[in-house]
Amino acid sequence: MPKVTVDGIEVEVPAGATVLQACEAAGKEIPRFCYHERLSIAGNCRMCLVEVSPGPPKPQASCALPAADNQVIRTDTPMVRHAREGVMEFLLINHPLDCPICDQGGECDLQDQSVAYGKGHSRYDENKRAVTEKYMGPIVKTVMTRCIHCTRCVRFSEEVAGVESIGALYRGENMQITSYLEQAVNSELSGNVVDLCPVGALTAKPYAFEARPWELTKTPGVDVMDAVGTNIRIDARGRQVLRVLPRINDDVNEEWAHDKTRHHIDGLMNRRLDQPWVRKDGKLVAASWGEAFEAIKATNPDGSVAAIAGDLVDCETMFAAKALVKALGSDLLEGRQTGLSYDVSSLSAVNFNTTISRAEEADVILLIGTNLRWEAPLINTRIRKAVWRKGAKVFAIGPQVDLTYKTEWLGDDAALIAKLPKAVTEAFAKADRPMVIMGGGALGVPGAHGAALALVETLGLVKDGWNGFNAVHMAASRMGGLMLGYAQQGGIADVVAAAPRVTFFLGADEVDFTKFDKSLKVFVGHHGDKGAHAADIILPAAAWPEKPGTFVNTEGRVQMAERATFPPGDAREDWTIFRALADVLGVSVGFDSYDQLRAAMVAAVPALGVEGVIADYGWSVPSLAAKPTGPIPSPIKDFYLTNAIARASETMQRCSAELLHGESFAEAAE
Repeated sequence: MPKVTVDGIEVEVPAGATVLQACEAAGKEIPRFCYHERLSIAGNCRMCLVEVSPGPPKPQASCALPAADNQVIRTDTPMVRHAREGVMEFLLINHPLDCPICDQGGECDLQDQSVAYGKGHSRYDENKRAVTEKYMGPIVKTVMTRCIHCTRCVRFSEEVAGVESIGALYRGENMQITSYLEQAVNSELSGNVVDLCPVGALTAKPYAFEARPWELTKTPGVDVMDAVGTNIRIDARGRQVLRVLPRINDDVNEEWAHDKTRHHIDGLMNRRLDQPWVRKDGKLVAASWGEAFEAIKATNPDGSVAAIAGDLVDCETMFAAKALVKALGSDLLEGRQTGLSYDVSSLSAVNFNTTISRAEEADVILLIGTNLRWEAPLINTRIRKAVWRKGAKVFAIGPQVDLTYKTEWLGDDAALIAKLPKAVTEAFAKADRPMVIMGGGALGVPGAHGAALALVETLGLVKDGWNGFNAVHMAASRMGGLMLGYAQQGGIADVVAAAPRVTFFLGADEVDFTKFDKSLKVFVGHHGDKGAHAADIILPAAAWPEKPGTFVNTEGRVQMAERATFPPGDAREDWTIFRALADVLGVSVGFDSYDQLRAAMVAAVPALGVEGVIADYGWSVPSLAAKPTGPIPSPIKDFYLTNAIARASETMQRCSAELLHGESFAEAAE
């Protein structure tokens, strides 16, 4: 490990580290525009200049210079200061004075570094260049006159997103960053280039001119658009969420977030349920909370009640509903609302056991019935990293899709799981880190789960310090629901067969409601979507940013989110609804406050009280039927419209229409 001296401070850095990283290890701040620790090194901007000896008597770009033994690095000499001022002066030659109208204002790297490292005055009085705006789709707004050619967006598009749709035209001062043929960037990760852009060239189109960063209240949260559990920051003003940004968590999402995470939020205030409704004479009419509760009581739910959890609900909501159902003498609970009925006798058999961060260590991978780009985009980036950096080989069974990396498709017949081609078994026999990932499409095929579990032994998936068997879920509530017992042996079919007099639907919009015609359908949710249209009684609840809650991601990691805003109108937090209803029905749920609710939940399932830690399910392989047949279906039909909030979002509707269905949107001339 090289030892270097930075401004008199001796530090030891890992082999292969750069001078810039050595300076940061010594606590020195080095300005940069093009360098990013998760992207390849470009050395474009020259802002990170330092003085290094032994070496030529000139400033050197620290991002592209390897650290070596006995280097003496200086970051604050007159030569370095003068060089940085010169670089900044050149960068500002063509940059427009747009700060008052630029959405990047207040959180702009160029603003910050021009104050810290610029001359403080300008000597330039020639005409600035101008660049025509480019079109990059419904997510990314472009003002390319501001571009400083750092190429972060180009490198992200190629290296992380795997969609080579952003590049550079022309050379020198005439260089322009653009999407090829100026079409929409067809990537579910395109919004990340906005975070990467160090100036205001790329900004978020749905957020344009909405707010300044100092106006917003910033709250840590957990994304519910899939089961990855992306760590996010919710930026709100008053009762409205205006922006969602990713937080760094190297174990989960690194520092990325997909476009649905970022931009479904305009749907939070559309189609909202803000008062109770009761169906009378076939029509829903507005009612008071007392009238809605009395209508439920009149049905006499004692001993004949069920709860079905939707995809976006937190563990506290599910526990509160479970407590009420149990107090009424029933145990009918289900969270797999679309009808899945896979075995859950061992939660480790339906868990992402490798963990998300270690997925990039795999060297041979078999995907079974999963489109990771849509089911878990940030797990897909890990697989792409394994392919791109380690040369991992990927095989896949299921409907063929573009996963952004080389994949050998074996077919879509589920029978292939039990009869893998010889080339696959030979590749796994040589693998040090073999991995199988089973998706939602395969989990719905009878016998597929058992056949996949049989591969644990035949392909040698479990070794010392490595478990290569994984299942990917698509619902943020899934693993938490399974831990709380939201699973019948036969799935939702068991609930239908029991014919409960009252069924609570906890934000469950994807259920086949025609099978519950004989039950009083009580929808406890926040949007007027499929569930509300089918309901007999609607109890308006809080959406995910409007309440604190616990979520368990697809790898079993327990994460807690804070409240960012408050629900509109008469809507209430879900647990308070079940607590109040318990009084009307004359039963006790055992808690009177949120803290008491959490304490009761953690007492029942201790793992839910340990934040940031992956729950230990104890590895075991159940004996299941293992003779699947027939094609594996695709569980997601439209990535951008998978839940009620996304369907209420104008941005997600446009993304679906333009990026998936080919509709064109004319741009007005500016």
